[in-house]
Amino acid sequence: MGLLNHPRTATATAALAAALALAAAAVPAAASGRPAPAPRLSASPTALPGCGSHTALHGTLRTLTEDDGLAGAAVEVTDPVCGRWNDATGTADLATGRPMNAQDRLRAGSVTKTFTATAVLQLAAEHRVDLDAPVARYLPGLIASNGYDGRKITVRRLLQHTSGLPDYLEGSEWEHPGRLRYRHFTPRELIARSLTLPAPGTRPGSGFHYATTNYLVAGLIVQEVTGRSAESEITRRIIRPLALRDTYWPGDDPRLRGPHSHSYHASDADTDADAVRTDGTDWNMTFGGVGGALVSSPADLERFFGALLDGRLLPSELMAQMRRTVAADADRLWPGARYGLGLISSPLPCGGVWWGHAGTVPGGHRALGAVGPGGRRVAVALNEVPATEEAEADFRAVVEAALCEGRPPHSASTAPPGPTSTAPAHATPTAPRIPAARTLTARIPHTAQESA
Repeated sequence: MGLLNHPRTATATAALAAALALAAAAVPAAASGRPAPAPRLSASPTALPGCGSHTALHGTLRTLTEDDGLAGAAVEVTDPVCGRWNDATGTADLATGRPMNAQDRLRAGSVTKTFTATAVLQLAAEHRVDLDAPVARYLPGLIASNGYDGRKITVRRLLQHTSGLPDYLEGSEWEHPGRLRYRHFTPRELIARSLTLPAPGTRPGSGFHYATTNYLVAGLIVQEVTGRSAESEITRRIIRPLALRDTYWPGDDPRLRGPHSHSYHASDADTDADAVRTDGTDWNMTFGGVGGALVSSPADLERFFGALLDGRLLPSELMAQMRRTVAADADRLWPGARYGLGLISSPLPCGGVWWGHAGTVPGGHRALGAVGPGGRRVAVALNEVPATEEAEADFRAVVEAALCEGRPPHSASTAPPGPTSTAPAHATPTAPRIPAARTLTARIPHTAQESA
């Protein structure tokens, strides 16, 4: 799920094969019986300087559906000067042929992590949570087995994925996630499972290792401090005040409420040769919890990230800490990505960076929300996870086209308010490897496709 995000990738084939991100082959589009996607541009090109005609953006979407063979792709963009536009290509429901659009709901995967981090930081602003306090202060005994010690892991390290905890999604049972599709999970059950797994090779504070486990622990801290579930706190503090009407916690309901795109993935087969495309829309997302279960829409994600990066959800000093980043593993995210406190930064070819998060779920949805230089906001929705490194690069190209159109390459511009990305002296860049944003379902085979 960050993401909850991933399809089969080379790593996936070897160890996981899938996303919140990724290259064994998925089922070829030609073999799927999918109707050829009809491109649709739902916004009129604007003549305003610096706004672009959106033709390049439309082309990147068509690449995803026509060349990479994904079922559907949609994008929504809002610019302080240029206004709002959206575009979509491909199909939202293969059974009916209904076209993809940018208004449908989808599973947000690991984008959920930014909501959770924001709630924790709000509690820090209220002096109810100390980011540098050990987990054991709030949850004594929760992490105290197999060499893992909650007295050595701080809240900050949970949010930054530098806790040294393994991801429960790396357990062998998740090699075939479709078999767990309708099962209910609790956070404590999943955390306990993670503590039985081998250490990821990083000590607390010594390096980045993406693990949804971190966010389930953070959610329990929110519950301990407030007396309410983290889901209800996030609803009370963020979803309701921002009027995010498409954003909700599905709980144990495997269905999606309201208008939504269906999601597609390769069937949970033992071999690639046996895999076929299947509808993965219905899924019990309790396994993602506050690390990847949210349902949302492009408009809501865009609004949330806009409010966050505009400083409407956190005081400036906490926003600065959220944007203090460490180098991320390119195999877990993507080349150039850095991770803050529930927030990803990624460089843009036109200069500057975008700030946001991506997420993927086993059923096949992928979401991304981001804010670029000048305050332009973008949200992207896919209903099938890219299955190759090339397709992953094409997905990121949509984000870059949306945020860069109308701006010259390497133009000088300022990032959204806040400090530039910095990392502790011990953090060193990782060698770039192509696999894309693994969020919630990183380490889930492409058979179930799981951000950033």
